Amino acid sequence: MPVIIPILGFALCFGAILVALLVVFKPFRSAVPAERRRPFGSNKNKTALSNITDSTVAVLDRTVGGGPYSRSKLEDAGLRMPPSNFLVLVIASAAVAGLSGLLLAGPLLAIVLALVAPLAAMAYLTFRADSRRGKFDQQLGDNIMLITGGLRAGHSVLASLDAAAQEALAPSSEEFARIVNEVRIGRDLEAALADTAARMKSDDFAWIGQAVQINREVGGDLAEVLDHVGETIRERGQIKAQVKALSAEGRLSAIILLVLPFGIGLSLMVVNPTYLGVLTTHVLGWVMLGVGAVMMVIGSLWLRKIVQIKF
Repeated sequence: MPVIIPILGFALCFGAILVALLVVFKPFRSAVPAERRRPFGSNKNKTALSNITDSTVAVLDRTVGGGPYSRSKLEDAGLRMPPSNFLVLVIASAAVAGLSGLLLAGPLLAIVLALVAPLAAMAYLTFRADSRRGKFDQQLGDNIMLITGGLRAGHSVLASLDAAAQEALAPSSEEFARIVNEVRIGRDLEAALADTAARMKSDDFAWIGQAVQINREVGGDLAEVLDHVGETIRERGQIKAQVKALSAEGRLSAIILLVLPFGIGLSLMVVNPTYLGVLTTHVLGWVMLGVGAVMMVIGSLWLRKIVQIKF
């Protein structure tokens, strides 16, 4: 066992360096295909290492597909990187965490940390996506004023959205620019608005899409309608802020109760590995771990249901 640990450590370090050189820090590639930029047989200059790197990235992109690290998940989180790069970072993080746990307390902690890394990556994407959607909702009231200002100036809905995309803050500017670009390449405006509302999980923005649809069908003063919608959205925002402040204590208590068992377990693994080693050497210990995991899931869902208030 003492001989295997250094060999495994050197192998993981070499693999991490190789991944960093070939994938993370690889040269920038233009969005325009190489055959268009260099149409006279430039692929002949590619080395075998470049071909291996391209093949690996392509395989990882196909593997990720619609999984937890798909392109849509990364876009929701506001990350501008290919899914293959993010997957390589997760694998490298799991390998480093597993090696650290192996050196600190043995194989049990190594397995736990290696499994925690991909779960932490999923939690990170979820946190960033939720934060991005929250900012979008907070900015929506001001952005409606920008859109109505463009409509009153005589611009069309698309031109007003384009102007709002140039003046609004992220992530609203990114989403409005995406709507404008989709409509310019032939997509229907109503479908683009509905897709944005679904992607950002915003009922308020769905109202804007419905107002635009009704206006296109029956006519009327869209700016005045959006003013009323904006006023309603701002009132809902005030209520959301009050509810969030009142439920802050419950949400913090839920986070502490969920993190506390894992923190204590990791501390005991580092300080006294044999103390918790009994749980993995007897059948009763595995049963207790399974029951504890089920109770943790039930408790987390229960607490989430208590502190999550729908509008």
